[in-house]
This record gives sequence, C-alpha cells and structure tokens, in this order.
Amino acid sequence: MSEDPQSSEIYALLDDKYARAILTATDTTAKSAKELSDECDASLPTIYRRTERLIDCGLLEEQTKFEEEGHHHSVYKARLRRLTIELENNELKIDIEERPAEKMADRFTNIWGEL
Repeated sequence: MSEDPQSSEIYALLDDKYARAILTATDTTAKSAKELSDECDASLPTIYRRTERLIDCGLLEEQTKFEEEGHHHSVYKARLRRLTIELENNELKIDIEERPAEKMADRFTNIWGEL
C-alpha cells in the first residue's frame, strides 16, 4: 500500500490528541493560542506546533483578530467539514471536505466591525 505524504501527515495528526482537541475546539468559534492552551490542557509550544501542522494540511486556518487600540493577535478556526477514509483496490484513500473559505468582502466587514 502506498500513500502520499499528505495522507500520512493527516493520519498522524488525527492520531494526536492535541490536534484532535484543537480541531474540535475551533469547530464553531475561532480561538487564540492561549484559549486553545487552556481548553486543550496543553502548553503554548504544543499548541503552536499542532496549529502549524494543521494549517499545513489545510485543516485549520489562521485569522487576525483586531482589538482596541490597534492591537491584534492570531486566532484559529477549523477548515475541516468532513473527512472520509475509503478502502478501495487495496488502498486507503482519504477525502477532505473543507468549509467554504470566507469571502474577502465578509472578512473585511468583520475586521472593520472589530475596529
């Protein structure tokens, strides 16, 4: 059985309790690394490593949240809507359905509203 590197990384991430916790925690609400650290009971370095891997695989996205007085920080939101693994012709195939990307106009409106 041969599998592409992307599939191998996704399997490894799904085997990791922190990666699963991050995906679950960011399903409906974007959260900061600090919020994820508290919610997932993980150190900030662990959260940053897992979010980077999840972003690289397209399962998580990083957004910028603006605060008062011009401050801003990153928040993370799950991109994964559905993940399917099939066994077909002696091969495991992975299919990822991502949430539709937020339209640029909607992002601008949200950012403007936060200012």
